[in-house]
Amino acid sequence: MNALTIGVLARAAGVGVETVRFYQRKGLILEPPRGLGSVRRYRATDIERLRFIKAAQELGFSLNEVRELLSLEEGGSCRDVRRLAETKLLLVEERIAGLKRIERVLTKLVKQCKITRGRVCCPIIDSLHGKARTRAVRNTPARCP
Repeated sequence: MNALTIGVLARAAGVGVETVRFYQRKGLILEPPRGLGSVRRYRATDIERLRFIKAAQELGFSLNEVRELLSLEEGGSCRDVRRLAETKLLLVEERIAGLKRIERVLTKLVKQCKITRGRVCCPIIDSLHGKARTRAVRNTPARCP
């Protein structure tokens, strides 16, 4: 398993060939030299590296952060890895809090939305225009003209 073509490598790691090439351009995977027949041959360890990159991305790490994790794996301390993960966790918590705020506002707006005849009066549209922001927060119904 030390003479894998790029296609075999990609399949074994569960990624596409273009993903392997992309990671090579980003410096996350080394591009082996061409051997006989002008075919590059990858090592079995490259499969694990690709899986590591994908697993880190699934946890929300950017490619730069993945690069940092890889360098820490090769010579950093667990403390450094933990700091990077703690920073990522704080960002995730901030995103979740922001999404929960959006959910609360949208829930209130949807509850306020009523079907009217004739001229449309919609708290959601008003809110997007900036007219009903305080009404949405106070949970009071929009008043139609």
